[in-house]
Amino acid sequence: MTTSIYAQRRARVAQQLGAEGIAIVPTAPERQRNRDNDFLYRFDSYFHYLSGFTEPNAWLVITGDGRSTLFCAPKDLEREVWDGYRLGPAAAPEVLGVDAAFSVAELDAQCPKLLENRSTVWYPFATHPGLESRIDGWLNSVRARVRYGALCPAEQRDLCGIVDEMRLVKDAHELATMRRAAQISAGAHIRAMQLSARMLRDGQQVREYHLDAELLHEFRRHGSQSVAYGSIVAAGANACVLHYRADAAPVRAGDLVLIDAGCELDGYASDITRTFPANGTFSGPQRALYELVTASQEAGAAVTRPGARFNDPHEAAVKVLAQGMLDVGLLDANKVGGVDDVIEKRAYFPFYMHRTSHWLGMDVHDCGSYVEPGEVGQTSERRDPLSGELIVNRPSRILHPGMVLTLEPGIYVRPGAGVPKQFHNIGIRIEDDAVVTASGYELISRGVPVKADEIEALMRA
Repeated sequence: MTTSIYAQRRARVAQQLGAEGIAIVPTAPERQRNRDNDFLYRFDSYFHYLSGFTEPNAWLVITGDGRSTLFCAPKDLEREVWDGYRLGPAAAPEVLGVDAAFSVAELDAQCPKLLENRSTVWYPFATHPGLESRIDGWLNSVRARVRYGALCPAEQRDLCGIVDEMRLVKDAHELATMRRAAQISAGAHIRAMQLSARMLRDGQQVREYHLDAELLHEFRRHGSQSVAYGSIVAAGANACVLHYRADAAPVRAGDLVLIDAGCELDGYASDITRTFPANGTFSGPQRALYELVTASQEAGAAVTRPGARFNDPHEAAVKVLAQGMLDVGLLDANKVGGVDDVIEKRAYFPFYMHRTSHWLGMDVHDCGSYVEPGEVGQTSERRDPLSGELIVNRPSRILHPGMVLTLEPGIYVRPGAGVPKQFHNIGIRIEDDAVVTASGYELISRGVPVKADEIEALMRA
């Protein structure tokens, strides 16, 4: 991505700060894993979105007149031998397109000067522990100069609101990166499916970590820097644990395996879930529930288009799932009523307890309001039929081209009274990444099959 794109983003932010506004954005800190060992570094998404800079220990300042200043680690040849190349402040303006750059060691000296005579200071609220106190210290330094005519910002505002709106609609460069990330992740899912079937055919013992290793290998083989989140590889009953992590449980013929995994590429996440028979063949009960989840995802996708609401895919998926649960006997119509009753009473909740979608982008659960900004004041109240909690509803977000959301319905059947035994311990989720287009939607993660027959054919190959 060229520096001009980041410059354009900073200019858009500057226009919204007000003429005398100033924004301060730190990147993420390095985090220690254990003695003499840090976690793999990952920059702050807001900071990177506005700078394109990937080094730790850096800050970005944008002022309402459009100027940008970077604070970064100074050149240090000795430390670079140990930790790697540093850009340094001297090279930063030309390489990153910022107007000025200083050593991060000068941050506390320079920020009060930058804040002086500004009316409003913007920064991302509740994202960096200690940031508010750091800014308070700089403001106190400005207040100490009021007798000399200095003006101190009188207002503090959340920068997240501005940048979230920008990040919610992806540009062509972002979408190209996300398509590539989804393509890599789809290939990884295919390899995991085929490995499972092949090892079982060969009489080998298969464990969840074997499939997890296949995912990681494929991610890195194609240039992905990291997983976008901790991969879920759940065999058998483990698939009924929503946030299960790949572990050492055996993968047995006759089990379903749920894999929820995606790579991160150049700062952008992919997020794909597939559920498949470990040996390549669905049983009758497995296929019945699998095709129900497939149908519910298709229903959710069908209503994903410009002008629709964010909640529309969820409501469409729930309607299909609710009717299907009645049809296959997971729910007893004599006890819960018809499909409308199931939805109104949330009788489906024991088998489907999460939402169908979330935003996707630099973060796997990406930023952006789920409420339509111009309709925040339009509220209605309802009492949740299960918890009794009073819930305030607001109109959900109107979808526009360039927004990216997941479509991920599921069914999770734990053993219980009245639950048909043939469905016990079946957990199924199907998730794809959907780009809202001018004419509807594009599923960018369909490089890996979804239909049951196609999965069985793939695993026979």
